[in-house]
Amino acid sequence: MTRRSQWPVREDSGGPTSSRAEAGPPRSSRTRVSRGSRRDGERFADFGSPWEAGPELEVDEEGGESAGGRGGEPAAGDAPNEGPEKDPVERARAICLRLLTGTPRTRKQLADALRKREVPDEAAEEVLARFEEVGLIDDVAFAGAWVESRHHSRGLARRALARELRLKGVESGIVDEAVGQLGSEQEADTARALVERKLRSTRGLDQEKRIRRLAGMLARKGYGEGLALRVVRRALEEEGADGELLEQHLPED
Repeated sequence: MTRRSQWPVREDSGGPTSSRAEAGPPRSSRTRVSRGSRRDGERFADFGSPWEAGPELEVDEEGGESAGGRGGEPAAGDAPNEGPEKDPVERARAICLRLLTGTPRTRKQLADALRKREVPDEAAEEVLARFEEVGLIDDVAFAGAWVESRHHSRGLARRALARELRLKGVESGIVDEAVGQLGSEQEADTARALVERKLRSTRGLDQEKRIRRLAGMLARKGYGEGLALRVVRRALEEEGADGELLEQHLPED
């Protein structure tokens, strides 16, 4: 498996600087962004299971922003040598190498990028097949590294991780194998750690709102309802929460 640290680091290229005279005088006021709508659990109007309407999973659909454009794709004008007169195979190779600089990609991500650049299908397939042959494209390694990284850095559960990989075009069999790295016990341990870190920020709120915040956070990270509510109840019990109130909102099975 290729480690992320082994990939070359992308060198950002500076873009043209807009004229301040054309843009007008700078504004002194700052734009203030409301944080209330971003708090965990605030999307639910009243207490209830956040799984009923299907939680909005916390997923990375684009693979993040990178130099040049969204999803790691160079912005228009970044590749002056990609004109129609250039050999399509050479164009495809140059595009793929640039996109792979610093960040691994799935085969589908590269195929989509070549299609957007209007590279002929035959040339694109030739380059993609060759890159797979030499190991520059490896969806199995990509999926395994993605699961390990996103679970440890973001605490995502198997369901959210599987959705992210499918959005990136990884085949279902590879997705199942990758998320299978996470056992039930490991997933439960991560859920408990997430709740423990979140507990402090919910102190002072009424019990119902605390439950909603904690359960909503786990739901968005892909944890199932049963596991999430058990973890939340256990954490609140250990903190000394009122047992009758917990039984009212989080009855034991």
